[in-house]
Amino acid sequence: MPIDGPIPDVVFSSLAVLTLWAVMFHAGLSIVPEELAWVGKHPGQLMKGLFAVLVVVPVLALAVIRHFELNRAVEIGIVLMSISPGAPVALRRSIGAGGHASFAVTLQIAVVLLAVLSMPLWIAVLDLLYDANASIDPWSLGRQVFFAQLLPLGIGLLARRSSTRLAALLLPRLAPVAGGLLLLLTVLALINVWQTVIDAGPRAILGIVTMTLLALMAGHLLGGPDPATRTANAVASAARNPGLALLVASLNGAPPTVMATILAYLVVCALTVLPYVVWRRRAARAT
Repeated sequence: MPIDGPIPDVVFSSLAVLTLWAVMFHAGLSIVPEELAWVGKHPGQLMKGLFAVLVVVPVLALAVIRHFELNRAVEIGIVLMSISPGAPVALRRSIGAGGHASFAVTLQIAVVLLAVLSMPLWIAVLDLLYDANASIDPWSLGRQVFFAQLLPLGIGLLARRSSTRLAALLLPRLAPVAGGLLLLLTVLALINVWQTVIDAGPRAILGIVTMTLLALMAGHLLGGPDPATRTANAVASAARNPGLALLVASLNGAPPTVMATILAYLVVCALTVLPYVVWRRRAARAT
């Protein structure tokens, strides 16, 4: 959907696609395939991570919106974000904060694959709770996560597998490019949706902050006992995918207030997660 802000939509959308591809390709290029075997030896850790991201966070959202007594459109926006897992930037943010790389990568891949099933199921639950008739085509979700995340990640993996020398050459050069694009996209997003965040109102903002903090806490607690897996699990739980949430909202003709809430959630969540990321990065460097 077009973003009503000072940055032209075509510029913002093009930069978003370029950034996601750079971030996910770099992540794939940095993965040592042999390291992914770690998760095979710790399947319980992955199950806890999936439970936190796909089940606990949406349940927490339902509790939060009832506590804050928000208007219907704002409630729907928050809940849509809660059922939309696998934010593309979560992987880079998690590893940068000292998260367990092998666990973070496997969790990200598993989450985006299972989102094709979990989101339609949660939408069916929400239809019962809200007496609505929303729906989402799993193929639409599949296309979104494939082209935005899995394809560039897979290309990065294949590039490393075909030539570790090429990977070693590209990694240090691509890292600042991906980081710079992500920073630029974040700044432009803040410029474009800041008024949307203000218009959401203090109760909506407080609800999103509370939701994000609870998601961080749940992910952190369920990610133990290893501090690195706690970090990866917490970031994956808190970071939600606005692309999927906007897809569901637009396909079901949601009112502008729902779209605005999703954009406000994106910004407020990112700012709320930042102190946790800084804390975990410092803790990882101290050990």
